[in-house]
Amino acid sequence: MAGVDIRIKGMVTKRTGPRAAGALALLALLAPATGGASERQLSPREALAREIYEELVEIDTTHSTGSTTAAAEAVAARLRAAGVPAADVRVLGPSPTKGNLVARLRGRGAEPPLLLLAHLDVVEAKREDWSVDPFTLLEQEGFFYGRGSADDKAMAAIFTALVVERARAGGALRRDLILALTADEEGGTENGAEWLLRTQRPLVEAGLAINEGGGGHLRGGRRLLHAVQAAEKTYADFELVVRDKGGHSSRPTPENALYRLAAALGRVEGLVFPVELNPVTRAYLERASRVESGATAADMAALARDPSDAAAAARLSEQPSYNAVLRTTCTATRAEAGHANNALPQLARAIVNCRILPGHPADEVKARLAEAVADPRVEIAQIEVEFSAPAAPAAVDPALLAVVEGLTEQMWPGVPVVPTMSAGATDSRYFRAAGIPAYGVSGIFHDIDDVRAHGRDERLGVKEFYEGLEFLGRLVDALAAAPGS
Repeated sequence: MAGVDIRIKGMVTKRTGPRAAGALALLALLAPATGGASERQLSPREALAREIYEELVEIDTTHSTGSTTAAAEAVAARLRAAGVPAADVRVLGPSPTKGNLVARLRGRGAEPPLLLLAHLDVVEAKREDWSVDPFTLLEQEGFFYGRGSADDKAMAAIFTALVVERARAGGALRRDLILALTADEEGGTENGAEWLLRTQRPLVEAGLAINEGGGGHLRGGRRLLHAVQAAEKTYADFELVVRDKGGHSSRPTPENALYRLAAALGRVEGLVFPVELNPVTRAYLERASRVESGATAADMAALARDPSDAAAAARLSEQPSYNAVLRTTCTATRAEAGHANNALPQLARAIVNCRILPGHPADEVKARLAEAVADPRVEIAQIEVEFSAPAAPAAVDPALLAVVEGLTEQMWPGVPVVPTMSAGATDSRYFRAAGIPAYGVSGIFHDIDDVRAHGRDERLGVKEFYEGLEFLGRLVDALAAAPGS
């Protein structure tokens, strides 16, 4: 196994080799009974999850230098060793270094399979940008540091540990459990979840998928809410281009491609899409208003009751996080023009990035952009299509929500469960578009004022990791275990 950091009363030591897990358990016995999860004896489930977590973080799975295949093979070896038949453990993909892991733990078939979904690939991490080694799992001062520690190797490790544990125990399942750990979630479009659904759909066909995208919100150590991601926006990039014959800069002309593009972008800036609530965002506003305060809470409750309340919508829209929930958004992100300092520009172009509400196709947004620009000399084209189909209509499964609410109340009494719509994107979008309900649920709480996923010194709370493990274990049991197992 990979090295294990063992923390006792603030001291971190490093052990490597096959006996590291035993050393972890032995030294943990010497730790005080009180304190954080890293200062007590880990349960067998916790020790297993931490071991897998470390192994995955320490495998480079970036697109430039890494291999998700190596991580997928490491998980496959653990599953086969736990007793999952080799025929039910697959590592596959269209690229040698971008393998996906799909494994099945068979149940009684009383319900369609439950899919446990996470991604193995991570965004780039340069050692010179970090204060620690991004590909060494470091446990320090109550946090796990490492690239992918939060996005998304924590859930990959937890799901793997739960399947390994269930395979070893041999307990009855009323439905199959499918574990899918994908490649290319962090920017690919020809592999990962999309590729599996397009070319290997029988392997991942399920009645319900549990994925990232949800989780708990912390602020100042206080648990605010537990989010269940039930919808997400569609990502689309549009290129605006103006062409001109150019000429010598000493003889400026009324036609200047750069000025024309700038005017077009000014009109895009003024494009505001209408407020549109769906069942997820309406439930979000109504429930989140109970944990907000003051005028914000009042505006959220008012808009949930009446989406045509323009005054409440205008005030909420001043906050980017709420504006993103209320409407489709488009914003300029890049621009370039000209070829020389002493020449009129022959070409000027800019990128406008749009995040589109569920149920609306990209062509509809392109038409709105063209209407706002109102200039036939500005070419508008959709480029780098991440996901061509419109996002599936937003919906909340009341049965799943009730299960999550019950488990949340058991573990964190008084913390509300709030359905959410992501402004970004996860692999759930492919499953929803394919007719497979997919929800972001994790039980892992994050500090909403210190989000480090994709950034420098990515980290996840140690206590929060183990709490997420406990929550997801209970959730999988509630959704898949046979009665009395």
